[in-house]
Amino acid sequence: MDWLFNLLDPTWWLTILGAFATIGVLAIIFAETGLLLGFFLPGDSLLVAAGIFSSASVAAGMNIVPLSFPALLIGTPICAVAGAQLGHFLGARFGRRMFDKPDSRFFRKEHVIRAEEFFEKFGPAKAVVLARFVPIVRTFMNPVAGVLEMSAKRFFVWNVIGGVFWTESLILLGHYLGNKVDPKQIDRYILPGVFLIVGISLIPIVVEAVKARRARRRLPEPMGKHHRVG
Repeated sequence: MDWLFNLLDPTWWLTILGAFATIGVLAIIFAETGLLLGFFLPGDSLLVAAGIFSSASVAAGMNIVPLSFPALLIGTPICAVAGAQLGHFLGARFGRRMFDKPDSRFFRKEHVIRAEEFFEKFGPAKAVVLARFVPIVRTFMNPVAGVLEMSAKRFFVWNVIGGVFWTESLILLGHYLGNKVDPKQIDRYILPGVFLIVGISLIPIVVEAVKARRARRRLPEPMGKHHRVG
């Protein structure tokens, strides 16, 4: 399971990418929002960690090359929006055939169902924006919006709003924290802080799961289970 932990650990990605970390972050954000296989990538936590490591003082304390803060501010929203547009295009182009595949390690039909329920509950505009802050849902929301025939023009408007707000807010949060934390103490704070962000982002999923479970319990049992129809 070490490989799985590494994939979910943003500091592992930033360390292994080295001098190419800035480009790597942009590629990961594009993949997570545009490719179904990218749902396991660390979107929220990676953005915060990238913001932290864009601080010159943190980079110096960790003896690494700092990420380009301007490139992150400009590039991450572009990649987030472009990736989501690709997902929407594929959903509109191929329809439900896109999800017509057996469950595997990197695909679960329950993820598609969850995105559809999210879309129906909040409506197209809110769903596209709010899904940015919900892991897994943000990956599957884009093709689902295409499958459910949300127009490309309308999707683009809300995709831009959600993509910019999501990326910029987390990058700026990370950069602010990086400038406030003592570089010598960064190892003590970065992982707990990043995992706190991940935990917060998982709250909507837990809440929706609890609500769905309660709703199923409230459904009346089929009459045939206890009654005979004469």
